[in-house]
Amino acid sequence: MTSTSGVAQIQVAIIDGPVATDHPDLVGKSVRMLPGKLSGACSLANSNACQHGTFVAGVLSASRSSAAPAICPECTLLVRPIFAESASGEAEMPSATPLELAAAILDCIESGARIINLSAALAQPSASGEQELERALDYSARRGVIVVAAAGNQGTIGSSAITRHPWVIPVVACNLDGRPLGQSNLGNSIGRRGMSAPGENITSLSSSGGTMTSGGTSAAAPFVTGAIALLWSEFPEASAGTIKLAIFGEASSRRPSIVPPLLNAGAAHQILLKNLEKSMAV
Repeated sequence: MTSTSGVAQIQVAIIDGPVATDHPDLVGKSVRMLPGKLSGACSLANSNACQHGTFVAGVLSASRSSAAPAICPECTLLVRPIFAESASGEAEMPSATPLELAAAILDCIESGARIINLSAALAQPSASGEQELERALDYSARRGVIVVAAAGNQGTIGSSAITRHPWVIPVVACNLDGRPLGQSNLGNSIGRRGMSAPGENITSLSSSGGTMTSGGTSAAAPFVTGAIALLWSEFPEASAGTIKLAIFGEASSRRPSIVPPLLNAGAAHQILLKNLEKSMAV
């Protein structure tokens, strides 16, 4: 974050709720609403969907002067709403069906997303729906679009059709000591291919116009997404595979564990810098 605020050419998609783009800390930002069954703008500012989408958007795209993390405010944010505005109050983690998620992923890829942030639990799982979701994730791998997904907040050991896919980076929420929160899902696939990121008492934007404090894996996932966006902004010629290898660093060859390593964006930056220096020396 001291090196760059991101660049507009790096498009980051969030598959989430609608976003209150009239929030003072989002006004003037490069935000595109992707067409779908649901509107990208908030019609009920106090709805779970609007609060969730605006919170995640704030972690990524709020003004650097705001109270939100505001990791990559100069990147282009693509908003693909998938949560309907209905109930009000605070939601832990909204859900969507595998078919809805598959369609949203394909929409984001075709719209030019380089990274997709997915903070959603699976609802109404079915064999056919999960096959479509797997095909959509396979397609993202072929297109070199990195998918970052919240591991879930059920406090269970296991995986889902999202977190066990080999291309997805599942994200576990941790506290300030780097320990996983009790509510975070863990598992073999999450430990091998995932990351841990801040997810306790995170302050970001509220759809009502101010800020709110929340946590969980939905809050942690955009930290990894934002770090990848900044790295790609600094090293635009790097492939998706190269970026992922840099993010995992030495942890890519670690002993299998159900707990993933901590995000270390600075170390990833150094790896990519050394790779660039080597290529220039050849």
